[in-house]
Amino acid sequence: MNSNIRPALAAAAALGAGTILALAAPLAANAHVGVDPTETAAGAYTVLGFGIPHGCGESPTTKLTFTMPDGIDRVTPTVNSNWSIEKVVQQLDEPKTDSHGANITERVAQVVYTAVTPLPSDLRDVIELSLQLPEDAAGETLAFPVLQECTDGSTDWSEVAENGAAEPEHPAPTVTVTEASGADHGHTPAEVTTEEHAVEPTASAPADDTLARGLGIGGLVVGAVGVVLAVMARRSVAKRS
Repeated sequence: MNSNIRPALAAAAALGAGTILALAAPLAANAHVGVDPTETAAGAYTVLGFGIPHGCGESPTTKLTFTMPDGIDRVTPTVNSNWSIEKVVQQLDEPKTDSHGANITERVAQVVYTAVTPLPSDLRDVIELSLQLPEDAAGETLAFPVLQECTDGSTDWSEVAENGAAEPEHPAPTVTVTEASGADHGHTPAEVTTEEHAVEPTASAPADDTLARGLGIGGLVVGAVGVVLAVMARRSVAKRS
């Protein structure tokens, strides 16, 4: 092979690799059902935004069932014109008193969003649920399994990885519960404002954003190396000719 051609081929290969990594970033960001925020204080009221990715393969999404972890009793779903909403209520084994002194005999175990029109596989949506995290859950990671049903098939986002294990194929969205602070208490779900807990509808889930950001940066670095190699190759060819 002509020695003048080798640097050019190396540059082209580097540029190609960078392009592939850069394109892979947005695909990775939309691979799973994610949640935002991924970290909230114990006892805090928050609005969790669940990013709904592609359907079951190419099949449109028709229903989403969100299962609440133990310790979460009341959930206020956000109205979304694309979906009808149903709460599945479960009786508690024993009555308990909430943080406001009210007696509770039942909890919202699931929230079901049924599509008015099936969500196409090439579009995404964000489902928002307002709730209070358990006051005694500091240090825990709470999983919010999501069953995604489609026109053809379904995907159960309910798998939770063991500590140190690789991410499962269909991971459940999770929220890490941190230590409570005085500023995190004193609100009811209706008082949580969009300014305090805004969820950007077009934003990717934070967990997936980390991977996407890494892939994007890697693509830019490899692409930059490719540009440098290409310039060096052209100069080398010019000098020899």
